Amino acid sequence: MAAWAVAVLAIALTAIAQASPKPHATVPPEARIDVNAATLEELLKAPGMTRTWAVRIIRFRPYQTKRDMVDQGIVPDRVYERIKDYVIAHRNRQ
Repeated sequence: MAAWAVAVLAIALTAIAQASPKPHATVPPEARIDVNAATLEELLKAPGMTRTWAVRIIRFRPYQTKRDMVDQGIVPDRVYERIKDYVIAHRNRQ
């Protein structure tokens, strides 16, 4: 009976740990990648970035904000959630 209780507790703790939100990445501003100016290789340095998404980001430049990539259908929300802390969208000043 005690072994059963321990097993149930272990399963419950595992479920809680997996359900906990992941902490946001703390990336210094100077280390973030500018989606309006980065090369393909630079974009690929963002965790979770794939070659396909990086090519799409480059193809549909420029962006006023990094959120434009989702709003314009360039990347889906799940991709944006993976890369958002690692990218910025600088706007050209005129």
